Amino acid sequence: MKSPAYETNTRYSYRDYLSWDPDERWELIDGLPYNMTPAPSSKHQEILGNIFVLFYQYLSGKRCKVYLAPFEVRLSEKEEDEHTFNVVQPDLSIICDPRKIDERGCKGSPDLIVEVLSPGIAEKRDKTDKFELYQKYKIKEYWIVDPFNENVEVFLLENNRFANRQVYVKGDVFTVSIFSDLLIDLNRIFKDESFE
Repeated sequence: MKSPAYETNTRYSYRDYLSWDPDERWELIDGLPYNMTPAPSSKHQEILGNIFVLFYQYLSGKRCKVYLAPFEVRLSEKEEDEHTFNVVQPDLSIICDPRKIDERGCKGSPDLIVEVLSPGIAEKRDKTDKFELYQKYKIKEYWIVDPFNENVEVFLLENNRFANRQVYVKGDVFTVSIFSDLLIDLNRIFKDESFE
């Protein structure tokens, strides 16, 4: 299995993506490949785990499901793999329509996506390329979690745009827009945990 020859200006599809080395993690945004290495930091994983636990406990027995990366989300106007040019692996995805789930992941827009920032190029991609992609495909709620400054930017879709932006910091409690009875306490997300 080969990796993409991303030094060229080739636009790749999901069909191409499926032929690449399965031991490597890639995303496609408008047909351009992005390598998902290096692996996330321990702080990134701790915060992501805390978010997952809150959603997992809340969604137990409910229709919606929560998924952690690696989990492929394919965003396209067309059904065919060769016409799908956006494949992302959000840190966390919540999907409320079971028809979108298949053996490969999610085909269509999740209801809520969470990205936990990593320094460098990946951070820029979460704030620009993925922001625009998630807006285009009408993700209802998008969180950008900053583990270093301990804050969460929450973007809500209004009139097909991320027009409503709220920033919450450690100590804040806020409601998840798609689950009006779910309160998120950021003290539970940004815990100060250490080994004893």
